[in-house]
Amino acid sequence: MGRRFEETAPQRKVRDWSGVVRRLWGYLRASRSALIWVAVLVVVSNLAQLASPLVIKWIVDRALRQGNIGLLGGYAVTLLVLYMVFNLTLWGYSVLMVRISARAVRDLRADLFAKLQRLQVRFFDENPHGDLMSRLTNDVELVNGALSQGVVQLFGSILGVAGSLVAVFWLNWRLALVLVGLVPVVYLIAGVLGRAMRDTSRVRQRELGVLNGLVEETLSGQRVVKAFHAEERILAEFDEANETLRRAALRAGFIGSAMGPSFNLTRNLGFATMVGLGGYLVARGVATLGDVAAFLDYSGQFMRPLMQIAQIYAMVQSALAGAERVFETMDEPPEPPDAADAVPLPDPRGDVVFEHVEFGYVSDQPVLRDISFHAPAGATIGLVGPTGAGKTTIITLLTRFYDLQSGSIRLDGHDLRDIRREDLRRALAIVPQEAYLFGETVRENIRYGRLEATDDEIVEAARLANADHFIRNLPDGYDTPLRESGASLSQGQRQLLAIARAFLADPTILILDEATSSIDTQTERYIQDAMLRVMEGRTAFLIAHRLSTVRSADLILVLEQGQIVERGSHEELLAMEGVYWRLHENFVRAGQGAVV
Repeated sequence: MGRRFEETAPQRKVRDWSGVVRRLWGYLRASRSALIWVAVLVVVSNLAQLASPLVIKWIVDRALRQGNIGLLGGYAVTLLVLYMVFNLTLWGYSVLMVRISARAVRDLRADLFAKLQRLQVRFFDENPHGDLMSRLTNDVELVNGALSQGVVQLFGSILGVAGSLVAVFWLNWRLALVLVGLVPVVYLIAGVLGRAMRDTSRVRQRELGVLNGLVEETLSGQRVVKAFHAEERILAEFDEANETLRRAALRAGFIGSAMGPSFNLTRNLGFATMVGLGGYLVARGVATLGDVAAFLDYSGQFMRPLMQIAQIYAMVQSALAGAERVFETMDEPPEPPDAADAVPLPDPRGDVVFEHVEFGYVSDQPVLRDISFHAPAGATIGLVGPTGAGKTTIITLLTRFYDLQSGSIRLDGHDLRDIRREDLRRALAIVPQEAYLFGETVRENIRYGRLEATDDEIVEAARLANADHFIRNLPDGYDTPLRESGASLSQGQRQLLAIARAFLADPTILILDEATSSIDTQTERYIQDAMLRVMEGRTAFLIAHRLSTVRSADLILVLEQGQIVERGSHEELLAMEGVYWRLHENFVRAGQGAVV
């Protein structure tokens, strides 16, 4: 189960780094004034740091060699002030940058989440939810780390390298050439390890999405896992995904950890070389001891930011890989906009016509073939047939979660594609077989039917749905918080809340996916009574798993392999002694609890 997430996860390499950087800059642009202050503080910090080796040179050459205690005290105070300025400005711009990055990442995360709300249902059907969660959390956090630390460090490191380079050439060009000779070595290491870090980080993030998806599936389906004693299988799948992630993280960690020792070895070799050469130059009288002391300090200031730039490069590689995954999602085509001349439906009647509808989730694999029928306003249409016959797909097209490939669907004489989606979906309400409830209060879950509804309207909807009696028996009544997916309620109670939500929406067209297939007889009567009440005066589509549900339907459509093979009333279909009759006979033999 877990590996299919890996198979569907995007594996394209990043092709436009500059484009990703420009888009990230767009999120920083709102904090331009704060960024100016960051730049000022970084410059002051670097100036203070660059001045300190000169003071050390003066201490050695002027105060210590001449034994001038007065000068020594003054220089020591100057050095202390420079160190204080350096550390205070370092703290200042670090705090500012954290605030700037937090704002940018907040906006990035908000834009990504908003885009997810605008994407087509097809996108969520084709992409594992765990991978999407990983993009919204882990990938965004990678960007956050790079912005809060990497950007300002990069700027400061560039200034530090440039300033210290000028200083070392001013002090002693011979020693400076040794220092400059280390630059290609550092960047050769950075280039090789940075590219490897980018690739391994991408794999690690993808594998984390795989693991997240498996965990999400397992937690949501925990009852199924326990009911079928599948704990060992799930543990094995988790161990496999966890081990794959461990190996990916190990590779990324190994490469990341190799950077520090590689750079330190390069720095130490350079330091040893400069100590030896510096001693030789002092002995020859070409340089002073103060020059060498200052030079060694400057070499640290040169090598440290040089290595930081290389390490930041690795961090940025990981962050840009994460940012590209975020922007890939943000670049997904949204649900197509309404036509410029889209028709409003201020007062829909509910007259639905399917004409020669053809559709397949994959273009060359049709699910519906030449579907045609008429549902007059206020009529009840039953959809029956074996699993996979196309019952749910008909509803999917009616709600425009997907658009058909040929034919037409009309509502009140208007093609669905010519109607504003907002009006279409306001005219519809769905009571699914598995009612989904959010982790909010009972009241707010019902309010999803119509967000502007008053508390009194919510209570009335619950009363009409036969839900008021059990709601009032909950610990806090309508203000009782529900666990995720309403796990604290029974199946029947969740269905009653879904019907109350539909009542509150007051739709013209009601879609009922059989809600009584797995509940007790008494609760079934409550639900059927509520269903009859909510269907009254509305066009209703019933996806039937029990034939008793559609006995009184005005028109029953029998589907097989994506086609309507029979149509008519219950009595008419029985008289045909065809597919429906066989389903009925099986239903009677199996008893009222049977499903079809």
